[in-house]
Amino acid sequence: MLTDPSSGTACVIVINCGSSSLKFAVLPVEGENTLIKGLAERLGGPEAVLKIERNGEDIRIPMPGATHRDALQEAVGRMSGLRPLGIGHRMVHGGEEFTGSAVICDDMMAAVERCSSLAPLHNPANLVGVRTARELFPELPQVAVFDTAFHQSIPPKAYLYAIPRSYYEELKVRRYGFHGTSHHYVSLETARLLGKPADQTSLITMHLGNGCSACAIKNGRSMDSTMGLTPSEGLMMGTRSGDVDPALHQFLQDQTGMRLSEITTMLNSKSGLLGLSGLSNDMRTLSEAARGGHELARLAIEVFCYRLAKSVYGLMAALDSLDALVFTGGIGENSAEVRALTAAHFKIAGLMLDENKNASHGRDDGGVISSPESRIPCMVVPTNEELMIARETLRLIS
Repeated sequence: MLTDPSSGTACVIVINCGSSSLKFAVLPVEGENTLIKGLAERLGGPEAVLKIERNGEDIRIPMPGATHRDALQEAVGRMSGLRPLGIGHRMVHGGEEFTGSAVICDDMMAAVERCSSLAPLHNPANLVGVRTARELFPELPQVAVFDTAFHQSIPPKAYLYAIPRSYYEELKVRRYGFHGTSHHYVSLETARLLGKPADQTSLITMHLGNGCSACAIKNGRSMDSTMGLTPSEGLMMGTRSGDVDPALHQFLQDQTGMRLSEITTMLNSKSGLLGLSGLSNDMRTLSEAARGGHELARLAIEVFCYRLAKSVYGLMAALDSLDALVFTGGIGENSAEVRALTAAHFKIAGLMLDENKNASHGRDDGGVISSPESRIPCMVVPTNEELMIARETLRLIS
């Protein structure tokens, strides 16, 4: 197991548990460099495997039939020389119950279960990770960090749907927003880079990965997000359609005989970049294909960037001022092409990118990729959700 509590490197374990996966990272209390990270995949099946990275070494451990507990226990056995002070868990949906991170206890877990109808694929899986960790580490304090918590500052004018109010009052149907941990971290880091207090900084942050969302942040607080009741609303994503006409479900059912569940699966798993291109949900693959003349790949990228810009313009309505537009996430941090195509739609707002700064992802310019003449600063700020969860864990257990 782990080292004696009185010795070893003080650290925090961060866990992100899915239905058949368990992702973890170990971060030091002093410093920000990840000590260990790993991923257990296909748990419960014959192809279950645990992958661990430590000290530049990649370890692959086949674990046929392994459970979440088996994988976490095996991972813990590889953490010699470490002294964990607590465990932080990524929790997808906190509904209106949680406006911030929370120390885990039985009452808190019951509240998360009450929110499970809002995230039936995520919250139960997240709780598996909590129960597993509590069983293995009964002596360690544990903290839940919610994707939705940062967005609980969004006002009613932005989170209410224009449907009969009884659905909100009885079922809590409203817009919640997701990727809150990423948007929160990036807002703090951007404020630091700008040399401004976070509570005096207003931004629009764009988290672009396989899942995508944008967030309007006014004086450090979320004022609106492109995601809604579920992560399906808003921007076009890797395999998710984003916004569609609500009548599409009925139309497809009438015309094709598809069941509602099949239509929902199609919109979440077979749409977005993958659906439009017919090729891939990976922006790197599509960019390469577009350069090679693949017309649908090119079109998918254009739609992605246009819809992103259109949504960002809408989010400006939530702000009185704008200190920066900020790209983050796997696509946002690494695709100069996506940033350039998106910025091209902001000519009316006076946004101008510096081609060289954009090509180097702002790494030599404090994250800035806009030109000095630009009326809107534009930046690339890498996200670090694991670090944010570790920080929140330490804040609450201290």
